[in-house]
Amino acid sequence: MADLDERTKDQRIERRRKALQTPRAAAIAGILFSLLFMVSMGMMRVAIPEEIGGSGETAWLQNNSATVSFALTLVPFAGIAFLWFMGVVRAHLGDLEDQLFATVFFGSGLLFLGMIFTSAAVAGGALSAYALAPSALEASGLITFGRAVIYTITNVYAIRMAGVFMLSLGTIWARTGTMPRAFVFVTYILAVLLLLVINLSLWVIMIFPLWVLAISIYILVVSMRDKADGADGAAGAAK
Repeated sequence: MADLDERTKDQRIERRRKALQTPRAAAIAGILFSLLFMVSMGMMRVAIPEEIGGSGETAWLQNNSATVSFALTLVPFAGIAFLWFMGVVRAHLGDLEDQLFATVFFGSGLLFLGMIFTSAAVAGGALSAYALAPSALEASGLITFGRAVIYTITNVYAIRMAGVFMLSLGTIWARTGTMPRAFVFVTYILAVLLLLVINLSLWVIMIFPLWVLAISIYILVVSMRDKADGADGAAGAAK
């Protein structure tokens, strides 16, 4: 009796483990990350000016503080969804995962996320400091410095880590054959774009979440189609 209960328990644990590894979980996490990240970054791009000098330097703190605050509250949730996306993708690859490219994939993803969090923390710190002592902060020039730090971290370092993330994952897909060649080809092109020409426009950062959104929707559609085909096959076998 005890052995039967133990086997039943092990079977339940195995079913739960397999459920966590389903492509659908990765797809849902990727979609959540994409939507939250695009909304957050879009709001901050509109609210925080790229280049402003003189007395207008703190205008975004005066006029757009609520917008920036709301955008910053979305960043941690986007990060949680991205971590889940990475974890489920790795679990789904399983033994097919190449250690070299998996290390680069995992490391670049964590670095990207850490830099985005750092950039958001600098923006949040500027908001809090300005609320406490606006005149002192404006006179010190720290707002100019903080804005420069935000854009440098995001557009020089974080987005290039996103490009490395795409290159490594695209290579894993090419080696394992888990994604169509068209996705691999497009992934390489977009990754090179992020690595080389990010300075052309601050909105280029949106390439990364749009890419995650596209592959997540594809994974979700394929997962649902496979499940439907499996259900039809089981029904036919029962007949």
